[in-house]
Amino acid sequence: MNSSYDILVIGGGAAGFFTAINSAENAPHLSVAILERGKEVLTKVRISGGGRCNVTHAEFVPSELVGKYPRGEKELLGPFHTFMTGDTIAWFEERGVDLKIEEDGRMFPISDSSETIIQCFMREIEHLKIPVLTNHSVKTIKKNNELWEVVTQTESFAAKNIVVATGSNPKIWSVLKHLNHTIIPPVPSLFTFNIKDDRLNDLQGISTNASIEVVDTLGKTILKEEGPLLITHWGLSGPAVLKLSAWGARMLHELDYCFSVRVNWLFDTSQDEIREAFKTLRSTSGKQGISTYAQFELPKRLWQAMVASVGIEENLKWADLTRSDMDALANQLTAAIYTVSGKSTFKEEFVTAGGVDLGEVNFKTFESKLNSNLYLAGEVLNIDAITGGYNFQNAWTGGFMIAQAITKDA
Repeated sequence: MNSSYDILVIGGGAAGFFTAINSAENAPHLSVAILERGKEVLTKVRISGGGRCNVTHAEFVPSELVGKYPRGEKELLGPFHTFMTGDTIAWFEERGVDLKIEEDGRMFPISDSSETIIQCFMREIEHLKIPVLTNHSVKTIKKNNELWEVVTQTESFAAKNIVVATGSNPKIWSVLKHLNHTIIPPVPSLFTFNIKDDRLNDLQGISTNASIEVVDTLGKTILKEEGPLLITHWGLSGPAVLKLSAWGARMLHELDYCFSVRVNWLFDTSQDEIREAFKTLRSTSGKQGISTYAQFELPKRLWQAMVASVGIEENLKWADLTRSDMDALANQLTAAIYTVSGKSTFKEEFVTAGGVDLGEVNFKTFESKLNSNLYLAGEVLNIDAITGGYNFQNAWTGGFMIAQAITKDA
């Protein structure tokens, strides 16, 4: 053994740093170290939120917060009563980092830079004298008498307590299998939909509030989400699609990402309401071209594309709109069917559904039920959330509670 620690954190990401810092603060007499397989640490923190770091979400009720986790909803309710959004805000404020709330509830450092969060962590690490050991890819973890033995490609370590906070790391999942843990096979979450459809041509960058449903071959709704829907050069994205991909992660994987979606571009407006609006327009704006002015507060290019998609001539006036054209346009606006054939990763943020079976973890401490003094935090567990800062909140909560558990009687 080259090195021995009281607490060895495997993984130099959000959960790992948060665990190490809180552990060292709670019990300064304990030796704490972080092992990281790569050359750099906190890489996901750096790219999160487009480089701004979406630290958490302005949701302050535990029972509401857990509803944002397709996997982990039941298990996180207790932990969120111990440490959640308000505690996260206070933790960073105490260390000189103020957060701001955006209109959609996402919270960022007021600097709008992830470097602010990274520098905060690095200051704490330096102040607490926590060594960060990079380029250490873990090969094995095993119990050696009362201590854990961790072997990397270049060195071996001994530790009384091990914290695994490696995120979605297949190698570590393989190591944990040898410690009798069940690994739920990982599948992608938080992805966008690849759609090739002439109706969406040249509409890249348009966003509108809409509802989107995954439907079966009979048109029956399987999953439904609402919110901003963004048209991209490869298909559909935006919060509505990302939420749909999170809740449907396993099902859509089983479908090999080939399925149909139905879009109501008018959010929750019904076809009957649209027909009534059309009748009013025929009588009040009969001489006006249908394509001239966008209706229902839709972006003009999207409105014109919808009108053209049902074969309505560009210069047709409202007075000349036939009943069949009216029905076709109403259907196109509220129940357009698009065929999805594949997915794309959302920006650089890659989240997976899968990991250590939650039934094998004590969520009062985040300790393994199968191996004493082995703790698990963050996305190494079968926990993931929709986009919006929720995955980081899971990391902060797990890291804080592990630190509390390890240092309680130290």
